[in-house]
Amino acid sequence: MKPLTKNNRSDTLAIPTSFQALVVEQTAEKIFTKSIQERKVTDLPDNEVLIKVHYSSLNFKDAMSASGNKRITQNFPHTPGIDAAGTVLSDKSGTFKAGQEVLVFGYDLGMNTPGGLGQVICIPANWAVVCPPSLSLKEAMIYGTGGLTAALCIQKIEKMGAKPSDGPVAVTGATGGVGSMSVALLKKLGYEVVAYSGKPEKSEHLKALGASEVLHRDDINKVQDKPVGRELWANAIDTLGGDYLANILKQLKAGGAVASCGLASSPNLSLTVIPFITRGVSLLGVDSVYIPLADKQHIWQRVATDMKLDNLRQYFEEITLAQTPDYLDRFFQSQVVGRYVVNMQS
Repeated sequence: MKPLTKNNRSDTLAIPTSFQALVVEQTAEKIFTKSIQERKVTDLPDNEVLIKVHYSSLNFKDAMSASGNKRITQNFPHTPGIDAAGTVLSDKSGTFKAGQEVLVFGYDLGMNTPGGLGQVICIPANWAVVCPPSLSLKEAMIYGTGGLTAALCIQKIEKMGAKPSDGPVAVTGATGGVGSMSVALLKKLGYEVVAYSGKPEKSEHLKALGASEVLHRDDINKVQDKPVGRELWANAIDTLGGDYLANILKQLKAGGAVASCGLASSPNLSLTVIPFITRGVSLLGVDSVYIPLADKQHIWQRVATDMKLDNLRQYFEEITLAQTPDYLDRFFQSQVVGRYVVNMQS
């Protein structure tokens, strides 16, 4: 990865006075609207690094913010977007040069700080990493937080000793952003992958991404009333939470682990300790938001090297900023397939 460039001065490029952004507004009690509006650069927070956003992407957390979920965003009007890839316009800290390509993921971006679904953002310097030289800004957004989370999940089970020869790895919520990238990245690293999905019509798509078999997600819950089930999976990546997570734990082989990174089904977890004390399985939590910047730099180095996928075109759909209101609604309509990359300058 390119090292961070230290300057003794703040280089600048021509800075626009206004820009386009998705704005979420509260119009009545529990009523929120989404529209594309012109915003002023002076409306942005007075942070260190001003960035022109070339690409962003859509994530479930963006959909929650855009729907007015107060657990994600407390103050409105607000611009969501937890991902951003762009060029530095200016940096008061001297960390980056003007024109340098950077990536921003997590921290408070798009939550209570205006996010990547605006053409300009202003952030603290310690939220950004330099884009690896072997990735374009668009390619970085194809991965986005979804791909970053998938890579962190794989790295987490690897730290527990996972290797391809152990046997198949199960992925739940496999058609979603994190799930589909998990399938592809695991296949890239030589693992056999079994995908669980509630969309049987997407089976061929998942097999094209690398799944050797596609099962209906309801199959996971056939052991709902049992303390443990058959030992089926060496390891697993779960994006759903709730009963799906509880029951996939019951079906791990001895010594296996589940990397848990999502709650698309439920944040609740109910099961006995029996799988943990009779099979020695592990439940691994994965956070992609507040991990140290050095850890984000490291995982991006892997994404740009041993985890870099071939034919990235098959993993995403490119949309415009104007399309984002409609596409964000898809997250609550079970219509999401893969990753949505937003071309912020089109």
